[in-house]
Amino acid sequence: MRFFRAQLKRQAGIAALVALVALTIFAPLPAWGAHQVERQVTVTARSFAFEPGTVRVNRGDTVVIRLESADVVHGLFVDGYEVSALAEPGRPSELRFVADRPGAFRMRCSISCGNMHPFMIGKLVVGPNLLWLRAIAATLVTVAGALVLFWNRKSV
Repeated sequence: MRFFRAQLKRQAGIAALVALVALTIFAPLPAWGAHQVERQVTVTARSFAFEPGTVRVNRGDTVVIRLESADVVHGLFVDGYEVSALAEPGRPSELRFVADRPGAFRMRCSISCGNMHPFMIGKLVVGPNLLWLRAIAATLVTVAGALVLFWNRKSV
């Protein structure tokens, strides 16, 4: 009887380990953190503001920003990546780079466009690559579970 309890306990542990690994791998990700891709974003510059004001990408993504101007000539410069683009009304331009550094970076207008020009600021947020972090978590859960099962096997 004791042998069957130990076997049942071991099988329950294995089932729990498989469930934890599956949960780690298949749990839903936030919308902005799936995996490395080419992110295409249209940013419209108008009267001292960028729309959208914040662009979110993952580390390792190739970022393509299409800059459109709604009123006068505007520029877009991304601090930390040292890339820029210039757009005139009706003549958009494109900016392409790889987001290889995590963090928040300022996007600012690089062409003097009026009195409030210094306040024309947006933000680029480069988040972690969650697919890579998920693989590490699944590995750690598997190793921890295997160690627990091995430890329990020795003590029975």
